[in-house]
Amino acid sequence: MEQDITIVWDNCLRFMRDNLNSIEEKEGISKLDDSFTLLFSKVKPLSLVEKNLTLQVPSDFYKEYIEDNYLSLLSAALKKNIGKGVKLWYSVKETIPQTHEKPVQQQVKGQSFQTPKPQQIMNPAFAQQVVNPFVVPGIKKININSQLNPSLTFDNFIEGESNKFVSTVAKTIAKRPGATSFNPLFIHGGVGVGKTHIAHAVGLEIKNLYPEKVVLYVSSEKFIQQFVSAAKSQSKADFANFYQMVDCLIIDDIQFLSSKSATQDMFFHIFDHLHQNGKQIILTSDKAPVDIQDVQERIVSRFKWGLSAEIKSPDYTTRKKIVINKLHRDGIALSEELIDYLATEVTANVRELIGIINSVIAYSMLLKTEMTLDLLKETISKISANKKKTINISTIQDVVCKYFGIEKEKLLSKTRKRDIAMPRQLAMYFAKEYTNATFVKIGEEMGGKDHSTVMYACDTIRDQSKVDKQMKKFVKEIKEKIFE
Repeated sequence: MEQDITIVWDNCLRFMRDNLNSIEEKEGISKLDDSFTLLFSKVKPLSLVEKNLTLQVPSDFYKEYIEDNYLSLLSAALKKNIGKGVKLWYSVKETIPQTHEKPVQQQVKGQSFQTPKPQQIMNPAFAQQVVNPFVVPGIKKININSQLNPSLTFDNFIEGESNKFVSTVAKTIAKRPGATSFNPLFIHGGVGVGKTHIAHAVGLEIKNLYPEKVVLYVSSEKFIQQFVSAAKSQSKADFANFYQMVDCLIIDDIQFLSSKSATQDMFFHIFDHLHQNGKQIILTSDKAPVDIQDVQERIVSRFKWGLSAEIKSPDYTTRKKIVINKLHRDGIALSEELIDYLATEVTANVRELIGIINSVIAYSMLLKTEMTLDLLKETISKISANKKKTINISTIQDVVCKYFGIEKEKLLSKTRKRDIAMPRQLAMYFAKEYTNATFVKIGEEMGGKDHSTVMYACDTIRDQSKVDKQMKKFVKEIKEKIFE
């Protein structure tokens, strides 16, 4: 008697779900079966006749993903619920054939499966879970989004004594990527000194000189996030294969790999593959290689294979060049006296200097008056006063709790009630906006939340504040209280 196909398939799915190997909680990786659910929710059993099971799938990619990731588990499920010698067929929904293609026999743990030959194509579930730089199935190297910022070029990078050496090396690399002794190029220095600008400029110049080369810029935070997603969906091989396609890999803030042992293992293998195949690697960090804590010694040693170069805070001459360049690009005219004062007083880093210039321009426009030395001094004094207040996650939590009249304990709890969840999202948003904390760190400080929860909260507040007047009001008023 023919078995009820729906019952049989439901039993198979239940068996597979129950026996999924859990991923150890490591680096924020917890047991999740989102990939399994995403995949098999679109797979339907069509028929089961004399141990011939036909599954309907949306495309060939689903078939191949099942075979690459779940075939052993599926074979065990079919053996338990149907018996030995099951023959598995696929019917692609987009182009359902009139007759079955002649299958190729496969032996899987004692079971006879019949499937068309698989091709090496990126699996659909993984591609759907991760945005660019991972692209859609059928990936071609030429279509990979480089993630480079087109405005961060060598042309608008201001050279000075503090960065001239690194800039010169970077231009040399751009002419012969992977073929110089500067591989990897490890750029380190304090916050806002131009490390990211140089990294983007190299990538853009390589793309300009060698359009066929695949250049990819990614922050270490994004790299970690993508690896976690790949591990959860049992797609680490796809993750590695993707990065091994790259001709020039640029990873910003590599120090955030600290304590991420599994991610470090993956990075190590990707690094070795690229380096051995003459591909260029560029890394930035706020610390020198020897000063990065909790990173495997074998990785630190590879940081030293090429060139480790430091960018220091700009000297007066460089700061003055930056001021003049910024004012020229914005069409603002200031006297030589004011330019000298700006370059003399703001000494921390390029980012702060640009921020001060923007604020000075804004103050001048709001007051509708010509900028004078006294007004410039007053403006910088106000900005400096605001900067003296230390902004950290705890400070932001206190401000948000006071604003909404809730206890901090509730803000950090797991409750999903809107009167708590919305302030919590705002606290996460401000923590990301006004501190240097990573998504992972913010999650830890917000009661042990997952980094993806923090990312979702930031996106939610950012989107709602654009269209929701009430949310826009919350953001404006809380920001003022954070800096008052």
